[in-house]
Amino acid sequence: MKFLAYLIYIPLQIIWLPLSVIGVIMVGYGQLVVSKKLGVSQTAVEIINGRWAMDVFGLRRDGAARTLAAKIPNNSVGGLWLTFFPLWLVSRTLGVQLLYPTLPKPEKAAIANLVPSRTIVFDEIIEANVAGAAQFVVLGAGLDTRAYGTLKLSNIAFYELDQVADQAHKREHLAAAQIDSSHVRFVAADFADRNWINSLLATDYDPAKKTIFLWEGVTLYLSEQAVRATLTALIESAATGSVIVADIYAERLVKLTKSKAVSWSLELTDEEMEFGLDYSTDAEERLGQFVVSQGLRLGRNQFLGGNHEKGPFAAIVEMVI
Repeated sequence: MKFLAYLIYIPLQIIWLPLSVIGVIMVGYGQLVVSKKLGVSQTAVEIINGRWAMDVFGLRRDGAARTLAAKIPNNSVGGLWLTFFPLWLVSRTLGVQLLYPTLPKPEKAAIANLVPSRTIVFDEIIEANVAGAAQFVVLGAGLDTRAYGTLKLSNIAFYELDQVADQAHKREHLAAAQIDSSHVRFVAADFADRNWINSLLATDYDPAKKTIFLWEGVTLYLSEQAVRATLTALIESAATGSVIVADIYAERLVKLTKSKAVSWSLELTDEEMEFGLDYSTDAEERLGQFVVSQGLRLGRNQFLGGNHEKGPFAAIVEMVI
């Protein structure tokens, strides 16, 4: 069936190519240029567009992401449709996922499909902890929409922490998209500031209640010192049994972003990548050592891209307090 899918897709994509190029330009302009003008994160757009694609292609339902993606001014859903239409048409007619978005086995995951691959793993770890949790705290929330989906039906208190400009941008367009956010406590915080935890503690957040801390797509933008300080702050301010669910990337991925081909786009919105672990050998041991060195217990974890000769490019890890 995949062979047939490619037989249909390739000539269709060749015919459609000029429109795909226009779509890429439209999306890129919004993500890079408009984000810079607004002073907000451009990588957050990349994440919500990945979630948009997963919903549109039927890989993961996320109506809030699909609706919000259409409302933020630093994005172009029209451009996304121009970019992905041939792939979507093949997916809908033959039920075959080609190229993007796809969900390969974790060990075969590639950087090109990072967002879908990591999203599913995060979902699984979160789902395994929801029943026993009283609070759900999203650190560096960006345009994440988990608090506006099925999790909203659980008896959990929601908190989203992010930098002032990014949070204001999100709240404005949640309202424009008519997505109810009244159940979420929004807290302004900068993880580069060692006192950020005080902002959370100043709310009705209860350190005595078991909490899920979601820290997705953030650690690689911080220094190692800031990552460790954040983990220490959480340990000191959360109940025993709480979990921190985070992605920790490989040094080789961080180094890749230092190339001129990648770094210029990140520099537009001051989002330079810094922190990663050496997964080239004994990746599980390296990850475990890091977690234990922080006084945490290693829980569920999944490496992405483990079949690569240089080791996995990322790990999604549950760290238990």
